[in-house]
Parts: sequence; structure tokens; C-alpha cells
Amino acid sequence: MKEPAAVLAPERYRTLSGSALKVIAVVTMFIDHASKRLLASNYTYTKPLFYVGKNPINWMYIFETIGRLAFPIFCFLLVEGFVYTRSRTRYARNLLVFALISEIPFDLSRSLSPFDPTYQNVFFTLLLGFLGMYALEEFGDKPALQATCVIGLAIVSMGLLCDYGPRGYALILILYLLRSNAVAKTALGCCITNATWRAGLAFIPINLYNGQRGFIKGPVLKFAFYAFYPLHILLLWWLRLRMGV
Repeated sequence: MKEPAAVLAPERYRTLSGSALKVIAVVTMFIDHASKRLLASNYTYTKPLFYVGKNPINWMYIFETIGRLAFPIFCFLLVEGFVYTRSRTRYARNLLVFALISEIPFDLSRSLSPFDPTYQNVFFTLLLGFLGMYALEEFGDKPALQATCVIGLAIVSMGLLCDYGPRGYALILILYLLRSNAVAKTALGCCITNATWRAGLAFIPINLYNGQRGFIKGPVLKFAFYAFYPLHILLLWWLRLRMGV
């Protein structure tokens, strides 16, 4: 029997299932993307509400802070999925399929062009992280090959210009390697997201994980979770066109 990932919260406070974390991740991701795509040019959302020291705080900053929770949670869920999946081949295939499906919507939403090679969607980052975990496990008795694969995949993440890049790839491997050490995982996870310290807030819900799958079960809900990414960025692209932003 595989043990769930170690977390910092005492057992009675571990109230979030994997499904609850997925809901938090997709909601915060939507808030982040909607604020960037639709609200960035709106004065109401960019004018300061108050100041912290000399730093202005506006609605954009607040929404962006909420949005920073999404990626570390997705990485944590990817690690749990890697550990528990019945078929890693099928899991990797699904990540690749949705990376390809999502690329045109991602480019349309980001640059209003169906083809933008300057940046690739986050599914590619998740796929490379999944392959990195596989290399760590599969070639544990062949350290030279293991290191070659892990470093090679990091280089690929830079070459493809994936969302979150090698930093996101490294976060996935840290969450995997330190899965049973909640303190080290949280500390290093926060450190590697320090390009935006707010992403470290994601480790609050992560450390409330109870190890249960939750209500998202079966192929329909599972693929709905995957499909949310390309569908919501297509929606944001359409709204950008309608709003002229």
C-alpha cells in the first residue's frame, strides 16, 4: 500500500482531498489568466487600492497573487498521479495529447495568433516533469543515465520555452524526491518559486492534503479536468476579441 505524500498539518486539519486541490487549482488558474488577459488594461483594476510601504496594491496584484497558487498545486497533483496511476504510459500520453490540443488556444489567448513559437503551454512542462520522475525511478541503478535524462529534459524545457520553464520542471522533481519529507519539500518548494514569493502560498492547501482522491473519479470527470485548460483559454481569447482588449 502506497503512503500519501507527507504534509505538515496535524491529521485533524487535513481536510483537502485531491479533488478539492484540483478545484482550487483550476479556480485560481482561471482568476490568474482572466486578470492577465482581460483586466490588465482596465484602470479600475490597476489603480492602487492601498500601499504596503512604497508598493502599490491593486486588484490586479490581488488576483495575480491568488493565481500564483495554481501551478505548485498542479505539480503536487502530478506527483501524486505519477505515484498512483495504473498506467504511466497512458498518463504520459494524455499529457502529450492535451499539450498539443492546448497549444493553439494558448497562443490565441496569449498573443491572438494561432502560432506563437516564443512560449509553450504548461502541459509541456508537466509532461517533461512526468518524464523526469520516470527517469529518476526507472534508472535508479544507472546514475549516469539517470542524470543524463534528467538534465536533458531540463534542457528541453528551456529549448521549448515552456511555461514556468526549468524552474517549473525542477519544482516537480523536488516534490517527487521529497514526497515523504514535508518540511524539506515545503521549504525547497517555496525557495524554487521565489521568482514570485506568492507561489509559496500554494503550500498552505498542499499541506492540508488528506491523501484521499475525493469526488473526481472516472474517465468523464478526469478528462473534464484536463479539458478545462484549453477550454477556458479559448473562452478568454473569445472574450478578448469581444471586448477589444
